[in-house]
Amino acid sequence: MNRYGTDGKRGRRGTTALLALTLAGGLLLTGCGGDDDASSGAKDTTSDSRGGSAPMPAPDRPRGEGEQRYDGGTSSGGTHESGEGEKNGDSREIAPDPDYLSTFALDVDTASYGYARRTLSEGRLPDPSTVRPEEFVNSFRQDYERPDGDGFSVTVDGARTDDGDWSLVRVGLATRPAERQSERPPAALTFVIDVSGSMAEPGRLDLAQEALGTMTDRLRDDDSVAIVTFSDEAETVLPMTRLGDRRGRVHDAIDGLEPMESTNLGAGVETGYETAVEGRREGATNRVVLVSDALANTGDTDADTILERVATERREHGVTLFGVGVGSDYGDALMERLADQGDGHTTYVSTTEDAREVFSEQLPRHIELTARDAKAQVAFDPETVAEFRLVGYDNRQVADEDFRDDRVDGGEVGPGHTVTALYAVRTRSGADGHLATATVRWLDPDSRTPHEESGVVETDALDDSVWDADRGLRVTATAAYFADALRTSDGGYDHGGSLPGAPGLSELSERADGLADRTEDEDVRELAEAIEDANRLA
Repeated sequence: MNRYGTDGKRGRRGTTALLALTLAGGLLLTGCGGDDDASSGAKDTTSDSRGGSAPMPAPDRPRGEGEQRYDGGTSSGGTHESGEGEKNGDSREIAPDPDYLSTFALDVDTASYGYARRTLSEGRLPDPSTVRPEEFVNSFRQDYERPDGDGFSVTVDGARTDDGDWSLVRVGLATRPAERQSERPPAALTFVIDVSGSMAEPGRLDLAQEALGTMTDRLRDDDSVAIVTFSDEAETVLPMTRLGDRRGRVHDAIDGLEPMESTNLGAGVETGYETAVEGRREGATNRVVLVSDALANTGDTDADTILERVATERREHGVTLFGVGVGSDYGDALMERLADQGDGHTTYVSTTEDAREVFSEQLPRHIELTARDAKAQVAFDPETVAEFRLVGYDNRQVADEDFRDDRVDGGEVGPGHTVTALYAVRTRSGADGHLATATVRWLDPDSRTPHEESGVVETDALDDSVWDADRGLRVTATAAYFADALRTSDGGYDHGGSLPGAPGLSELSERADGLADRTEDEDVRELAEAIEDANRLA
C-alpha cells in the first residue's frame, strides 16, 4: 500500500450518488431542513484527507433501472442542467466504482492562509494544525469561465508532476460576477465585536474600527446595521438600524468601542444572533459578522455548545455567519468551526489594507448568496486512474451517498467567488481517454430548488508539466505545495512535503519568485515572500 491511499477517505465506503439510486424509501431527497443530525453531518465529520488504508471493495451489483452511465449524468429525481457531462462524458455503459468517488462541501474560507502569512512575518512557523491547504489555494483569483446566471461553471484541468505517473488535477467552480452595489438585495448586518482585553493589542480593535467606519460610508441607504459587543458580558450597543440619514449614529457606536476584560465568546454569539433575529428583514440578506481573536476564556467556552446555538439560528432563521479573525494569537479552529456551523466563511486580517479589502470591498460586494448547501462530487474513471487524493478539505468531506441528500449541509457561496479543489492523481500505465467527471450540486437560496452542473477532463489534458501549465494552475500548485510543506512533520522541509512532485522550500521559493515576476501579480508576490520567510525559518 502506498502513502497516498486510494480515495483519500480512510476507507470510507459509500454507494455513489452518481448511480441514480431508486431504492425504496427515497435516498435522494430534495427538501431542505430535516432533522438536526442530518443537517450537521457534512461539517461534523473528522475524516482526514491525507490518505490512509485502501477502502474495502464495493459489492458487485447490476445497474438498476433508471441508473445513468458514468458520465456525470444525474440520479433519477435530481436536476441536472449542464448537458456538458452528457455531451462530453465517457461512453462506457458502466456505473462508477464507489471507491473512485470523492465528495465534499464547498468552502471559500481563506483565514488559514492569512494567519500563516501573519505568523511567518513575525518570525514564527505556523502550527501545522492551523494550515488548511484549500484555504491557501482559494486565496488566489482564478480566471475560470463564469456562468450567466446563478449557480456554477465547472472547469477541470491538470498537469503532470515530476513524480512518476502522478498528476495534479484541478476542479474549478465559479459563480457569476458580483452585482453592482445598486443591483444587489439590501443587507441586514449584525456586527458582533470582541472588546476583550486582548483586543487592545495594535492591529485588532483599532483596525476593525477603522475598517467598519469606512464600510459604513460605502453601504447603501437601504442597508441596516446592528452592533453587539462582548467582553465579560455581551451588550447590544446599536439595535438594527436602517442607514439612510442615520450613519452618524453608527459611526458614534463604532468610535465608542473600547477594550475591556475577558472574552465571553459564547455570550457574544448568542446575543448577536438574538439581535440579528429581532432585526431580521424579509427580502434582505441577514448576516452576523463576528470580529474576534476567538480566544474564549470566560463564560461558556465549550465549542460544541456555542456551535449548536449558531446551527439552531441558522436552521430556523437562515442567518449566516461571516467570521473575521484578528490578532497574532488567534483561535483559528474555533472560528472556522463557528463559520462552518453558521453556513458562512472565515477570513483573517492583519493590516489596514486587509481590513479595508474585507469590510469595504468583499463584504458589501458579496452580501448576496447565489447557492446554498453546495457540494461537489468527483468521479474518477477506474480504467484510467489507479489512485487519487483530495488535497485539504479535511473537515468538509461528505459521505458519497449524501451528495444528493439535500438535508445534509454543504457550503454557502456568493457571487464573484471561485472554489478550487486540487487532487493528486496517479494514472494507470498507458491510460487514455476519460479521466474524471466533476459535478457540483446546490440549492437555490430562495426556492431551495436543487440544481447541478458537470464538467469532464480527459487524460490528454495532463500532457504538460505543472511548472509549464497556465498561470492559474501554477499558482494553485505553488500554494498547495506551500501548505503541504508547512503541515508536513516528517521528511523535513528540504525534502518537500507529502504531495507527489513536491519540491523543497528552497526550490519552491525560487519558482514562486519567478512566477511573481512573470505575472506581476501583487497577491502572487506576497505568496513568494511568505514562502521565502518559511524557507528562512525552516
